Amino acid sequence: MLKKIALASMVLMFLFPSVSHGQIKTFKEPPFEFYKVSRGDTFWYIAQRYGLDYKKLMELNPSVEPRNMHVGEVIRLKASAESPSTFQEQVVQLVNQQRAKSGLKPLSHRADIKNVAQKKAQDMINSNYFSHTSPNYGSPFDMLKTFGISYSYAGENIAKGQKTPQEVMNSWMNSSGHRANILKPEFDTIGVGFYHGAWVQMFIKAR
Repeated sequence: MLKKIALASMVLMFLFPSVSHGQIKTFKEPPFEFYKVSRGDTFWYIAQRYGLDYKKLMELNPSVEPRNMHVGEVIRLKASAESPSTFQEQVVQLVNQQRAKSGLKPLSHRADIKNVAQKKAQDMINSNYFSHTSPNYGSPFDMLKTFGISYSYAGENIAKGQKTPQEVMNSWMNSSGHRANILKPEFDTIGVGFYHGAWVQMFIKAR
């Protein structure tokens, strides 16, 4: 696994894509079991192979386009009822675990900020770029304002290529700049986006 890390500014930090090698098809990390998509795979085929309901499989992976599954993309096969049901919620849970270890208050996962972070993740994939500055929305600060988010302080972490919430959190926590955003006492709210391997954390201090 080759990982590259670069720092943009005091608040705007990001990770470059990770590159993996090998032919691992399935792997486990509680509470999910994951599957790595191969050429020609469909939700129906994967469900038949593992004895699953393909409709439920699609529900577990709402950010995956059924007619445009990417080779190497990782999808979830199973989820336990007591655990967060989406990658986004798992990231928030992991963020708040790290904040608790540092004696910090948990961040609230606000739906409107989550929506902005999700659109940023989708935008990075659909417009084929990896940057804090979107060719369509501008900076994260511009984007938050465009979607009517009021804040007194804001920041963003982005990453691309990590397969699971735990993997991307490990990458962020092993980078001083990203860790600083996650553990910044001033922030009280977060929104997390995930789409086809692109990860976005948007942090704000509400007014």
